Amino acid sequence: MSDTYDVVIIGGGPGGYNCAIRAGQLGLKTAIIEKRGVLGGTCLNVGCIPSKALLHASELFDEANHSFAGLGIKTGKVELDLKQMMSQKDEAVKGLTQGVEFLMKKNKVDYIKGFGKITGQGKVEVDGKTLETKNIVIATGSEPSTLPNIEIDEERVVTNTGAIALKEVPKKLILIGAGVIGLELGSVWSRLGSDVTVVEYLDRIMPGADNEVAKEAQRIFKKQGLDFRLGQKVTGVEKLKSKLKLFMEPAKGGDEEVLEADAVIVAVGRRPYTEGLGLEKVGAKLDKRGFVETDHFKAADGVWAVGDCIHGPMLAHKAEDDGAAVAELIAGKAGHVDYNLVPSVVYTNPEIAWVGKTEEQLKDAGIEYKKGKFPFQANSRARTNHETLGFVKILADAKTDQILGAHMVGVGVGEMIHEICVAMEFGAASEDVARTSHAHPTLSEAVRQAAMGVEGWTMQM
Repeated sequence: MSDTYDVVIIGGGPGGYNCAIRAGQLGLKTAIIEKRGVLGGTCLNVGCIPSKALLHASELFDEANHSFAGLGIKTGKVELDLKQMMSQKDEAVKGLTQGVEFLMKKNKVDYIKGFGKITGQGKVEVDGKTLETKNIVIATGSEPSTLPNIEIDEERVVTNTGAIALKEVPKKLILIGAGVIGLELGSVWSRLGSDVTVVEYLDRIMPGADNEVAKEAQRIFKKQGLDFRLGQKVTGVEKLKSKLKLFMEPAKGGDEEVLEADAVIVAVGRRPYTEGLGLEKVGAKLDKRGFVETDHFKAADGVWAVGDCIHGPMLAHKAEDDGAAVAELIAGKAGHVDYNLVPSVVYTNPEIAWVGKTEEQLKDAGIEYKKGKFPFQANSRARTNHETLGFVKILADAKTDQILGAHMVGVGVGEMIHEICVAMEFGAASEDVARTSHAHPTLSEAVRQAAMGVEGWTMQM
């Protein structure tokens, strides 16, 4: 193993390992450092992947309990084997992390386990050993944000890490935060039998999502059994022997209220993991929130940063694109990521997905727009599958018809959103999507019908 490199990457999550793969493909001598002892970062180990394994399993469990009989499928009593559900989740994670490690070998990337720290220009120290490099890439990701006066033990009061590893189904579960992570984890445990209460400081769920989508999603989640307490400030959690007490008060002032629970999930967002990296040694700076300050990914001479530790959507696929772009920039090629075209997906049931501008953003910017909206209730495949919740909404410029954003609630919209991503990447108009043939009967026809609706010529019910 050589100690001199073209690129040394600190952090083995989606941003780091994709940067390493692309750098290897481009012929750059590359090393990647990961302190966790296994590649994949938060996403693969305790975030995106394990949560999706539990979402999928819990959805099947719920369908077997509540939907099969109506479809003419008799199963008898369905029982939960939580231990096996967790085991299959762990197996999925193990297989994928091993796959990432294989990709390092395939692309001739040196994988070094340990904590990487910058000690000077072109120098990175790992457990007392110094690596010399022309370029350093910071890809250290993020960690869960917490609240004052709440002690996380990852057993009863947990972040996403503990929430995917609970040993039993809590009878009463309180979820602090109505964002993407919280809603996904809350829906898992609700389907498995928990009585879930969502406490949110804001007066709405899913900040950042289109308001019409957020309202529709909340209505659906409420019907599914989630109780929402919006506009509430959590002031503390008291741990008793057999239960937890959560203290909250109205965000705008008012009397304190106490809720009891068996478990509390703290899902109030994430913060960049950037402490102790030695960035000051090379003139790189952090802003007040701990993000690395960059100019087109460059933090200082020979130092780059990608993913959750810089500004932009804190999403694994955004980090992947960042990593690949930086590798290309280092190799002298053009590297660019348009954050307006990075889709967001909430993997609840039904899913929620969006890309581009919301109606609120367009109104605030004074941009005239048209919109087309189509409900899944009117989609043939959705009706056939008994999956009629939600809608597709497409926003387009009032003069040019260029697509400005798309917002969806429905089964499978996490896959459907990419049609709009491609369209927007090429500057397509809503009419371009409207005049593109879609197979019948498919759920994706709702996307076409919404595009038709922009100009008022929707053809289905």
